[in-house]
Amino acid sequence: MFRIMARVRNLRPGYKISYPNREKAASRATKAIVVLLLLVSVVLMLIVTIGGWSQLEGEQPLNFLFILAYLIFAFYIWRWKRGLLPMAAALGIVLLILAVISSTGASGTSWFDRNHYGFAAPGSLFGGRGLSPDALGLTTVLMIPVEALLIIFAMQGFSQGWNVEVEVPSDQSRSGGAGSSAAAPAAA
Repeated sequence: MFRIMARVRNLRPGYKISYPNREKAASRATKAIVVLLLLVSVVLMLIVTIGGWSQLEGEQPLNFLFILAYLIFAFYIWRWKRGLLPMAAALGIVLLILAVISSTGASGTSWFDRNHYGFAAPGSLFGGRGLSPDALGLTTVLMIPVEALLIIFAMQGFSQGWNVEVEVPSDQSRSGGAGSSAAAPAAA
């Protein structure tokens, strides 16, 4: 149905493509922080999913979809795919809202409320008793600042322009080519 077509690049002989914004220390740090926050989010979601399996009330498939999406985002963002940063921020907003609702009890009962008399202990994914409601509540509360930081750093990374390409002569070094007059359009 779809033909796989090679990406055509009309590159002048003796020139190479340089990504000056990817070489900046701020861009590298932002990329590493976003990937780290995505992986921390995955760990926190796994703790809540596995430790509170019986109390998630049908949210298990959604949690696994979030985990899979975050792992895919982390992989591609590590490879400088800037287009996934707004998607990571959008899912971060959704997860932030869910974490606030479940940790405050805005929709009924929070994890902390389940520690009182009359509530069954959460069961684990692997059978047996899961984590305590306080541990699950603390993990959910920890998701709030992690997701807020993910949103902030993902949008900062998106504004850094990782996709800007500049043609530089092949004989120039990496650091020398980024500061030449050919790189002037990338500064905008």
